[in-house]
Amino acid sequence: MAEKWIGYTVSIDCGDTLGKYQGQICHVDGKDQTLTLRKAFRNGVPDPSTEVTLRAIDIKSLKIISAVDDVESLGSSQSVVTVTKPIAKRPGRSMSESLATTKASQLRESPRKLADDSGIRQNTALITVNEGSRTPSKKDRARQKMSERDEACFGSSVDNILGHEFDFEKNLALFNKKAIYDEINASQRPDVIRQADFAKRNQKYRHYENVIESSPASYRQIIVPAPGLAEYVTDDGLVIPSISLELRCDLLRAAEERGLTAERQIELMGRAATEMALQLLGGGHRLNPHNVHQWPTVVALCGPHRQGAYAISCARQLASHGVKTVVFLLDQLNMVPEVRTELQLYKFTGNTILTNTEDLPSLAIDLIILALLDEQSSTPERNFVNYMPAAMWANECRAPVLALDPPAGGTAFVDTKFSLLPFLPLAHSSNNGKLYLCNLGCPQQVFEEIGIKYTSPFGPKFVIPLHVNDT
Repeated sequence: MAEKWIGYTVSIDCGDTLGKYQGQICHVDGKDQTLTLRKAFRNGVPDPSTEVTLRAIDIKSLKIISAVDDVESLGSSQSVVTVTKPIAKRPGRSMSESLATTKASQLRESPRKLADDSGIRQNTALITVNEGSRTPSKKDRARQKMSERDEACFGSSVDNILGHEFDFEKNLALFNKKAIYDEINASQRPDVIRQADFAKRNQKYRHYENVIESSPASYRQIIVPAPGLAEYVTDDGLVIPSISLELRCDLLRAAEERGLTAERQIELMGRAATEMALQLLGGGHRLNPHNVHQWPTVVALCGPHRQGAYAISCARQLASHGVKTVVFLLDQLNMVPEVRTELQLYKFTGNTILTNTEDLPSLAIDLIILALLDEQSSTPERNFVNYMPAAMWANECRAPVLALDPPAGGTAFVDTKFSLLPFLPLAHSSNNGKLYLCNLGCPQQVFEEIGIKYTSPFGPKFVIPLHVNDT
């Protein structure tokens, strides 16, 4: 009785666990209640097993697709549509070749076509279609054509590929490129070379450091025949030796003989002092056309010597920036010619010139330019009557004091905060505050004529700070 079902093509639903099977019945066991299918498809995908045996208890429903007589007596009224197994795309074969191979194999088997069924996938099922009942629509033919292209290109349905989400992070973690490269380098290089390469890779450079190795910098570029008692260093670590007062006088005389006259030195020194004063006054934050109600006031305390000319030149150049300036003259009878020249030029600014300490302003002083003593004076022996009130006024004013080329021991009775020095420094005491060195543009041969080996320490700056060398 059971043998009559052999050869039937059926579709069997075994529930969600086992899925749906399609195939041809090859064996029925009534005793064990089993059914065996050959050429079976599971969920639309060809089953790798030659035969599949299903138990009756697992079968939810069974539909007969075609009988044995129907398959053997195919006529004009009925056609069996068979979907062949997808042909995978092989390397070296184009998509058009794959499509041609698929169509040729279908034509060799039978003139059957692929058709859609709502319950079964197109590329994995055996479906019976009555040609007289329905003609494939244009939409069905387009869908069928797209399915054939996908199968020829990818070897399987695109729907099956898109059903699985690719885990990028998991697959990326399987390949540690850095560890593999380190292992390769470790196996091919000696220990000494490997350690050197590792140190080089981990070395970090700052924006002002060179990546290419160069010869070490020489930090002692200035050598004097008679160094002073102190040494200074710049921010870059260059050593600046101090010089004696006698060597300082020889340097000034040699510079004037070669054309760097006193007038040029005064102008350059006054310009450097002006730049420092503008920064001490607040720079662009204070000196702003929209801030005229807080415009600064500067007082220059000037002696009758070259240092006094420095201060008057600085006051004149500050006045050209709009700063209100007051020049106090300590001794107007014994002034050197440079002071008279600078004073005559300063008068054209229209600012105040004072000779009496009682007329000095007592309020709203932002900066004091100090030049009461020259570099050779340690005590105010001359004009002590006028000097002492001016020094006391400077201390009581409590404004910051910028001294121009003061004596090495400091300006008596005045607490100096900053000092600006020309050429090379003397051995200054701490009474002169923080030291700054100014570049007066003295040619190098002038230094060589008096026995000084000189290389400029200024670099891109016109004024550089000096620090006491404690090493």
